[in-house]
Amino acid sequence: MQKNVQIPNELFLNLIHYHLLDFTENEAEIRRGLERKLNAMCDRELYRKYKTAETEAEREEARQKYLDSKGIPESYRW
Repeated sequence: MQKNVQIPNELFLNLIHYHLLDFTENEAEIRRGLERKLNAMCDRELYRKYKTAETEAEREEARQKYLDSKGIPESYRW
């Protein structure tokens, strides 16, 4: 099954300009936008794994990774 990924309109337009019109001035913005999207996708996958893992150990591991990725300090965790 093929999944779709949604990106902001501005990032899409920057990608079009970069690839079709060879407009390379927005390369740094494109990198930041794609990195943000990739991080969001990874966070979502960790959260999904945390909620759907079959064993308690897998759930806890995914929960800890998710909290680490969000920058939640150990002192605020339960």
